[in-house]
Amino acid sequence: MSDLSDPSSSRGRIVLAHGFTQTARSWSHFERLLDHSLPGIETLAVDMPGHGAATELRGDLWASAEYLVDQGGRGTYVGYSMGGRVALHAALAQPGRVEALVLIGATAGLDSAPARQQRRDADELLAARIELIGVSSFIDEWLANPLFAGLGDDQALRADRLRNTAEGLAASLRSTGTGTQEPLWDRLTEIDIPVLVMAGENDEKFRAIGQRLADGLPRSTFEIIHDAGHSVHLEQPTITAQVLSDWYLDSVRN
Repeated sequence: MSDLSDPSSSRGRIVLAHGFTQTARSWSHFERLLDHSLPGIETLAVDMPGHGAATELRGDLWASAEYLVDQGGRGTYVGYSMGGRVALHAALAQPGRVEALVLIGATAGLDSAPARQQRRDADELLAARIELIGVSSFIDEWLANPLFAGLGDDQALRADRLRNTAEGLAASLRSTGTGTQEPLWDRLTEIDIPVLVMAGENDEKFRAIGQRLADGLPRSTFEIIHDAGHSVHLEQPTITAQVLSDWYLDSVRN
């Protein structure tokens, strides 16, 4: 039954959650592609806590998930990397409002406690480095990560990332980094909604994680985006938008 108090429930809404160091504006080109392939479907990109217009907000993954759904309302949630992990939490916390889910380069967490502690330690060092060297230098170092080797200068959206603050990014790492995430692998069966999992052909680590996610979700579709790395919606936006649109029309609107 549609929620008549939420206009998005009748015509459809896609809510977009960005990755670490990005902002809602990082989705702008992708939103235009979705608007073209899904006419009449509203898209809404949200600034995640510690980023963009929400740079002063703080919250762990569960609090960030509640914030995301409060901003987005009822709809299909698309999350990339950090945003994907938040969207996964949102699907568990707000199953009545998350109608469907798209996970891009996301994970359900690290299995072992030592691995999580090691990641928290690494993220704390990274957070301290952001505070030491500032956003501009840190973004240069961040984009030099092999994970983003497939991003050209135009795709990296460096200027948009510079809208963030050192304090906001450091807080985000400390509160929503992968090391802080409780493993959700055993809870995937609770997500009984259509889920599209996407990973880049050249992103070996997240291809394996994506397959594991898809295997654990009751109603999943797994798509590998060719000639792309971790950021498929930036590296291959047209193809990624078409895959998402086709899945949406087939699995969500039917």
